[in-house]
Amino acid sequence: MPYQFDDLKKSCPAEWRAYIEHRFVRELGEASLAPEAFQHYLKQDYLFLIQFARAFALAAYKSPTLSDLRQAKDGLQAIVDTELDLHIGYCNEWGISEQELADLPEARATLAYTRYVLDTGNRGDLLDLHVALSPCMVGYGEIANWLNHHTDTIRGKANPYDAWIAMYESDEFQDAMQAEIRWLNERLADVSPARFEQLTRIFRDATRLEIDFWDMGLNLSD
Repeated sequence: MPYQFDDLKKSCPAEWRAYIEHRFVRELGEASLAPEAFQHYLKQDYLFLIQFARAFALAAYKSPTLSDLRQAKDGLQAIVDTELDLHIGYCNEWGISEQELADLPEARATLAYTRYVLDTGNRGDLLDLHVALSPCMVGYGEIANWLNHHTDTIRGKANPYDAWIAMYESDEFQDAMQAEIRWLNERLADVSPARFEQLTRIFRDATRLEIDFWDMGLNLSD
């Protein structure tokens, strides 16, 4: 039976649930998350996006086909030309200046996660890199959907974090998430059991590092 992205999630259900339903996520949805925790997360997420852009540049280098190359180019362009500007604007709304973002040191959780993704991509092939990126690329969309089905989630002006949820529930992000799942499904369908086991280790490690990233935000850790 061909492997699918869902099989990666099934390979580490406890870790995936701990990531999607993390306390940071739940408190964000309930509007009870400390503003300082969210601001700390936002700052580090800016630094993460820069490394994420580098990962797409690496994906371009690793691309064996023109279609893959175009996908990597579109991802890099979206981050550099659109997402980073939007993130800077969102940070400004939370009292975080662009200069403050430029002067930020990377937290250990940011360093660990982003360098793991880049190292995985350098050592492996394009599929290894996409699997390492997938907890972020797919997970944030799933988190928004989970929050919208969670009975304690507060939407609208009563929740200062509503715009964050709206960003990841948007048609644009959800379509990008589904496109990534389709890409992964096409490649995973051809892998052997031994190769799939290698990919599950990458996926599990990346998911654990996503959990650490939430912990970093929640605990204001450097």
